[in-house]
Amino acid sequence: MGILDNKVALVTGAGSGIGLAIAQSYAKEGAKVIVSDINEEHGNQAVKKIRAEGGEASFVKADTSNAEQVEALVKSTVEIYGRLDIACNNAGIGGEQELTGNYSLDSWRKVLSVNLDGVFYGCKYELEQMEKNGGGVIVNIASVHGTVAAPLSSAYTSAKHAVVGLSKNIGAEYGQKNIRCNAVGPAYIETPLLESASGDMKDILIAKHPMGRLGKSEEVAELVLFLSSDKSSFMTGGYYLVDGGYTAI
Repeated sequence: MGILDNKVALVTGAGSGIGLAIAQSYAKEGAKVIVSDINEEHGNQAVKKIRAEGGEASFVKADTSNAEQVEALVKSTVEIYGRLDIACNNAGIGGEQELTGNYSLDSWRKVLSVNLDGVFYGCKYELEQMEKNGGGVIVNIASVHGTVAAPLSSAYTSAKHAVVGLSKNIGAEYGQKNIRCNAVGPAYIETPLLESASGDMKDILIAKHPMGRLGKSEEVAELVLFLSSDKSSFMTGGYYLVDGGYTAI
């Protein structure tokens, strides 16, 4: 028996990294999982991994910056598995590295469209469906930069701060409707994106964490799993860090 038996879960950006680890953890605990990603190849590979581990999963391609595609994603989830109990809005991008005064308008809009608009679209349509179910759980992936600055990444920092605020608002608005919403703030995690970083850059990032290492996707997934389950039944509107001490100094 898993802690998510008979639940249906949706994870965006689940083709790799943190999103994949979350989808795998959901499936291992008994949930039927919709894996969504803009990269069809990665999404299908993720589904194969989950099924090979004995889980149940299906892939639905979606660009989270497109409201119509997100609405269709939630609709497809219900068509495939009959309902929606849990949603993790994880898809995000980093954006360009530049001083705020020099930040390009196109880059600003792109980062906000994925990292904020995409999370809002997800929440909007997930909430509509969860109200029909009579309840549900949403976990939004923010960042340590939902509470501290990321110099040269003003769009990313702004979006992640906003995701924290959005999650708090939903928690306050939907508590009496049996719908919980929390945000998670990972620090720097060993993902395919960071694997391509130079050795010097990786050392700089590691030095920012008092634990002396980067985090693992599975460590983020464990927190998300807890917040998605009944073990956290009295927790909503919160923002929880998994950051190796990054924000402590």
